[in-house]
Amino acid sequence: MATQQATKGKILIVDDQPLNIKILHQLFHEEYEMFMATSGEQALQVCQKMQPDLVLLDIEMPEMTGYEVCQRLKADPATANIGVIFITAHFDEMEEVKGFQLGAVDFIHKPINPIITSARVKNQYLLKRQSDVLHSIALLDSLTGVANRRQFEQRLPEIWRHCSRNQAYLSVIMLDVDFFKRYNDRYGHQEGDQCLRLVADAVKGMLKRPNDLIARYGGEEFICILPEAKLSGAMRLAQAMVDAVQALHLEHLDSEFGEVTVSAGIAAIQPLAEQSWESLVEVADQQLYIAKHNGRNQVVGIDIEPAQ
Repeated sequence: MATQQATKGKILIVDDQPLNIKILHQLFHEEYEMFMATSGEQALQVCQKMQPDLVLLDIEMPEMTGYEVCQRLKADPATANIGVIFITAHFDEMEEVKGFQLGAVDFIHKPINPIITSARVKNQYLLKRQSDVLHSIALLDSLTGVANRRQFEQRLPEIWRHCSRNQAYLSVIMLDVDFFKRYNDRYGHQEGDQCLRLVADAVKGMLKRPNDLIARYGGEEFICILPEAKLSGAMRLAQAMVDAVQALHLEHLDSEFGEVTVSAGIAAIQPLAEQSWESLVEVADQQLYIAKHNGRNQVVGIDIEPAQ
């Protein structure tokens, strides 16, 4: 069973008046993990780092209004799913319309009514958690439990931009189960499905960094995103994956190796904002083709030179 701390939701209170923060903090600190910010810019930074479930956001703040904060949160894929509840001292129908159009989920009016405020925050938190569960299911491969192609195609552009901003390397590993059609033909599709599950678990077990991602790319192909990883590190990791799959010793009598193996193709690059992330995947796929052409059960990789 999960601990209470693990199941606590996270709420960020944003208000330029410390007294208002104190009132809301006292109301929610026992049920939720609380964070505070006194400016719009600070709120954006906390949201990027802590990923709260909800933001209780004052509208009228100096330098950056609550509306501006909400607009920037919703424009960034990393924070777009955070629920925003506006806190306001005024009731103005047009202002509320504006807030909902920007993506807010509710409004709470000052002075704070503890019962009404608690109920609204609890309702929005439960809706957020349900949405998160549905979202995570939609982004997982139902057979293997790793990320699906949709999640991969959402994450790679974000990671590409991150590495471009930080002038960091980015590597991609493409893996393919060798002679998988022969495996299905001999052992049947149920055994083929179990084979893919075991391969996915073995490959995923080699990933140690929280930002690395493995996804099922399609059929018997998997793909890994390795942010801030150079070719040499990606090659070592890919070889560990190839070895981990062979160490399963899954019988495959129609393979020249006598057991299930995988081949891996790697592409590494220092991304530039104007370049296309799709090209990185294409090059990794080309390297995978070379690995299979050269005999399978091996790793082939290349460093992509930056565009001149």
